[in-house]
Amino acid sequence: MLAALRLFGSSAGAGAGVGLFFLIYLAVIVLYIAGLWKVFEKAGQQGWLAIIPILNIYILIKIAGREGWWIILFLIPCINFIVAAIVYIDVAGKFGKTAAYGVGMWLLGFIFIPMLGFGESQYQGDTTRIL
Repeated sequence: MLAALRLFGSSAGAGAGVGLFFLIYLAVIVLYIAGLWKVFEKAGQQGWLAIIPILNIYILIKIAGREGWWIILFLIPCINFIVAAIVYIDVAGKFGKTAAYGVGMWLLGFIFIPMLGFGESQYQGDTTRIL
């Protein structure tokens, strides 16, 4: 009985670990959103559109130079992974980056999108406002 109490009584350390994980996770999300905000601004769009779900995907599709109906493809399971890769590769190309950089944006977006947003690369596509 005492061993069981010792086993379950050490929840303070577990709580601190969960709290630390949550803070790191929150920091990664904030960094991703800030990077996407800057990418939108570089492309001539309003940065705050990066925080609106679904609309941010639509804006990213338009920045990539694809048609707006591609948003429907993001709603189809399994197909959305392929479509996301294509869109990120196209976005990378619009900023003068390689397809490998686009794959990095697709797989490790929390690293590559802030690098694109806060880096020196400039948008080379049409900067006409979408919304």
